[in-house]
Amino acid sequence: MSEVPLELKYTSDHEWLRLEDDGSVVVGVTDHAQAALGELVFVELPEAGSEVVQGDACAVVESVKAASDVYAPVTGEIMGINENLGDAPEKVNQEPYGDGWLFRMRLADPDALDELLDAEAYQALLDELD
Repeated sequence: MSEVPLELKYTSDHEWLRLEDDGSVVVGVTDHAQAALGELVFVELPEAGSEVVQGDACAVVESVKAASDVYAPVTGEIMGINENLGDAPEKVNQEPYGDGWLFRMRLADPDALDELLDAEAYQALLDELD
């Protein structure tokens, strides 16, 4: 069973978001997504300073099985990326909600978080997939 931390927001595309004290969000892929992908061997992240639109592909995670797009969970600006993943993409597998985060964003509209799934709704989505 996949881990689904209660304090995070989720998308139906299996990204998670954590709201930070400064109003920015940290984004990663869920435990379910990393398990489905298998061992990651490469991560391509967006450029800091770039603008992304909710639903658009903005990053790529590549495993020994397949490459998969990561979609912008909200519209906003990429503030920074997890530089450690260049040398250690497996951190996404090992700690999807910790050191395996992908990028940090500034939200164009803070209310956009209200449109995302909470942990209970995301768990229900996962239950439907099983």
